[in-house]
Amino acid sequence: MTLAWRDFRHEWLVSLCLVLALAAVLAPLLVLFGLKSGIVTTLTERLRADPHNLELSLKGNHRLDPAWIEALAARPEVGFLIPRTRTLAATLDLIGPEQRSLPEVDLIPTAARDPLLAGVTPAPQGLAEAVLTHTAALKLGAAVDDTLEGIVRRRLGGEGQSLRLALRVRAILPETAFGRDAVLVDLPLLIALEDYRDGLRVPALGVGAGAEAPAGARSFAGVRLYARALDAVPGLAERLRAEGFDVVTRAAEIERVRAIDRVLSFMFSVIAGVGVTGFLLSLATSLWANVERKRRELGMLRLVGLGTGPLVAFPATQALLIALGGLVLSALLYAGVAAVFNTALASGLQRDELVCRLLVQDGLKAALLTLVCALGASIGGGYRAAKIDPAESLREA
Repeated sequence: MTLAWRDFRHEWLVSLCLVLALAAVLAPLLVLFGLKSGIVTTLTERLRADPHNLELSLKGNHRLDPAWIEALAARPEVGFLIPRTRTLAATLDLIGPEQRSLPEVDLIPTAARDPLLAGVTPAPQGLAEAVLTHTAALKLGAAVDDTLEGIVRRRLGGEGQSLRLALRVRAILPETAFGRDAVLVDLPLLIALEDYRDGLRVPALGVGAGAEAPAGARSFAGVRLYARALDAVPGLAERLRAEGFDVVTRAAEIERVRAIDRVLSFMFSVIAGVGVTGFLLSLATSLWANVERKRRELGMLRLVGLGTGPLVAFPATQALLIALGGLVLSALLYAGVAAVFNTALASGLQRDELVCRLLVQDGLKAALLTLVCALGASIGGGYRAAKIDPAESLREA
């Protein structure tokens, strides 16, 4: 190895050319892979950051048995599930602290681990707490800890009745999480309001007039359902469709990102294959030629007792030195180009997003692959060195 290093350093101009040749191939590949990784990662993270991409909506109202809902919630691909009441029964009028009114606001059931509440205060609990969407809070002039008045109306025995509720604003959803007027409440409040509209007694809300609630398990009109991960959305949707449900998802957006990933991966593979193959052939012929140029010197070393192993290690060591030099130079070039891309295109990115991003594990894999390929390219030179006859040094002396 010492001999190979000294020869590498002595013929520094040739060595520098080989290092530059490797960097000329490897640096563009690192940039291309960084762009692929950055673009796909950014698009995927944006999909994951939007909880609606994980949502599966069952169109229409159904009569879902609680046992069926529990079985669906227990499936590993389900990230969040909560029953919902009938759409027509899940509204109320709201009056804000400044007496601004908002009629027919949608009521949405929520609970712990709701993707819509990610990064927000814990879910509302009980019959007197709510989370407002950004647009609803803006129209009502409401802020966190304000008390809203909710009004629900019904007709019982031909007589109009109204129920007034006090709801404390537990939190306000950002507009990116939910873009329309709505109020998120605990499921028991939705159930109580549905019973109220159905003309039943609701002791929990202080309503004593009306019929008794029917015996037996309550059925639900639908569910709010979110997959655990993007990859689970298509399979979960197909399962529900097989059971006869009309399911709406954002599978098209997810598939679009996957298609971009496939196209970029194919392009990278073709370009990387051509570039790496060309460099390996160039490096292999250079190492072979280097052994040929030094055949007399290497034969002399064999004559004085140098074994086959050190002779084979001679081109292999020089190949590793070229690979290490090329990796260092390629990494520096990549860092500079990536910084230019990320700075120039920063206006179209959100916080912590990058157009060109090379993960540490991907960089280590590229380095390991480069070293392995360099050793592979040295096989020809090593084989030629091993075949040198010591007598050749005497014949050429």
